[in-house]
Amino acid sequence: MTVVVQKYTKDYIVKSYEADCHGFLRLLTLMNYLQDIACENADALGLGFEACAAQNLAWVGSNYLIEIKRLPRIDEHFTIETWPSGTKLWGGVRDFNIKNADGEIIASAISQWVLIDVERRRPVILSKYFPEYKVLEERALEGDFTKFEELENPDTVTEIAVRFDDIDVNNHVNNAVYPLWASECVGSAFRLNHVPAALEICYKKEALYGEKVEVRTKQNESESLHAICDKESGAVLAECRIKWREITLK
Repeated sequence: MTVVVQKYTKDYIVKSYEADCHGFLRLLTLMNYLQDIACENADALGLGFEACAAQNLAWVGSNYLIEIKRLPRIDEHFTIETWPSGTKLWGGVRDFNIKNADGEIIASAISQWVLIDVERRRPVILSKYFPEYKVLEERALEGDFTKFEELENPDTVTEIAVRFDDIDVNNHVNNAVYPLWASECVGSAFRLNHVPAALEICYKKEALYGEKVEVRTKQNESESLHAICDKESGAVLAECRIKWREITLK
């Protein structure tokens, strides 16, 4: 049976416990929503958890770039649409649009995913396991992912212990947790007056339960840079850039 690739959509509503102190959707929850709809669409295309598990495979996110005009507010209905937009040797590219109830795009994202052998923890060639993988050649955002420069002379270094609740079904820290760690490492007074305008993150190495990480942060009035590192080895686990804008509650 030929699979026809089209945009996959799902409706959401911001519940009270998903909103921050300003009433906006939490960044962590937005990341979880993107994973939620990506998983559902992968299942519908025959590329999801069960199809991968049958071959001892798993999808692992390697990059996200999210541009945010505004975040949905508490009790607001909104829609996310997603589609596979490209292929790489080791995986695929997936795009997203977040729309308000009137169909206006309020945020967009592109992401890159690597297909791995679960036992070997190594990437595998996409076409070998999913030769019929198809894409919709449309992009939510133009451009590609940035190559991060080494973060030197951080303003702050924050130690964080990996909790059991940070771990997902692949037995490593869930992708949504890393941006949460990064956003927690800017000053509290700054956070009270700013919201994310864009997020870019590159995942390099998995973190596991019980490990300790260091978030090394450099920040100015419009941007914060973060290197999330294994405390013991110093290895970089993820690199993150968050652009901020002053908050407006209108």
